[in-house]
Amino acid sequence: MTEMIALTAVMLSALLQGTVPPVRSLDKGVRSEVSAPRQVTVRDAKEWAALWRAHGSKKAPPAVDFSREMVVGVFMGERPTAGFAVEIVGCREAGNGVTVQYREKVPDRDDITAQVIVSPYHLAAIPRRTGAVMFEKVKN
Repeated sequence: MTEMIALTAVMLSALLQGTVPPVRSLDKGVRSEVSAPRQVTVRDAKEWAALWRAHGSKKAPPAVDFSREMVVGVFMGERPTAGFAVEIVGCREAGNGVTVQYREKVPDRDDITAQVIVSPYHLAAIPRRTGAVMFEKVKN
């Protein structure tokens, strides 16, 4: 019986280590005033207000409980045509920290796209971590 309890505990621990923290999308689109490519991590309300102002949104910033969450974001920077996009697709724990995974969409050479300057971005809330935040671009 003791062996079964120990085995169950080991299996449960392995399952929990493979758990992917949830990602809550806060804002996503192709019109940000952040014109240079950038990856951000925000851990408090003051930083969040500053980033939101730099981002240039006219609406109120989404609520974030910084005691439990932090904000991560990917800005692609200015691009010359429509057809570009970025999406935070997940994150995984990495020791004390976390690795944020994102995907970029780029129009194909033969795509017909509008000649308009875009600045794709995605901002998301993830569970708060005290360690480093790394960003990893994943293939489509």
